[in-house]
Amino acid sequence: MSNNLARRSDPLPDDAPHVLVVDDDQKIRDLLARYLFENGFRVSTASDAPTARAAMRGLAFDLILLDVMMPGESGLSLAQDLKSTTRVPVCLLTARAETENRIEGLEIGVDDYVTKPFEPRELLLRLRNILRRGQPGQQAAADEVRMGPYTFIISRGELKRDDETIKLTERERDLLRQFAQRRGTPIPRHELSNDDSTGSERAIDVQINRLRRKIEGDPSNPIYLQTVRGKGYILYTD
Repeated sequence: MSNNLARRSDPLPDDAPHVLVVDDDQKIRDLLARYLFENGFRVSTASDAPTARAAMRGLAFDLILLDVMMPGESGLSLAQDLKSTTRVPVCLLTARAETENRIEGLEIGVDDYVTKPFEPRELLLRLRNILRRGQPGQQAAADEVRMGPYTFIISRGELKRDDETIKLTERERDLLRQFAQRRGTPIPRHELSNDDSTGSERAIDVQINRLRRKIEGDPSNPIYLQTVRGKGYILYTD
């Protein structure tokens, strides 16, 4: 294991979350360590499962960022062991072609996955959402969710951009409330549909596209309201 080599102009706070990055590719490890450190994380790295286990015996981590494909013991095997023996959140790093691995990871209880190549900002959102979900009572207590310049007030069903109220249809309000209450968790299309003709799973895709035009800077390349292939949709918040 090696600590990150990134440099900051200011020290990290004492309560900065500590992430263990496990990947056999040194370039990826170094890039992730530098980027996460510059964005407020303490970072340690490991090149394989045995090194990761050794690191965890000596240090407490808030989150494990774990590559699936590694020589020797795979990331899936390590993740399964971690989920059965610890409460540390696990986020998988997978290649686009590794669909079955992503599904298997979700089945064994990993908290999320990031597909390579990934957008750095998306990675931060996913990791921060995982950590937020781990805080007792955090979701239940929060009545507001933030998505860049947008704020959605769950109890009132009100979407704002700064001081401007964004008009929502009743259906858009219902959808956004469902996503906000389960942010960071994939929601299947059939759970988003309702009993009338406008609630078919096919119509959901149209409604999601309309909602994206109201909360995304670039609806064609969404950051917050994302499609989970084969699963449905998921909302990431700041």
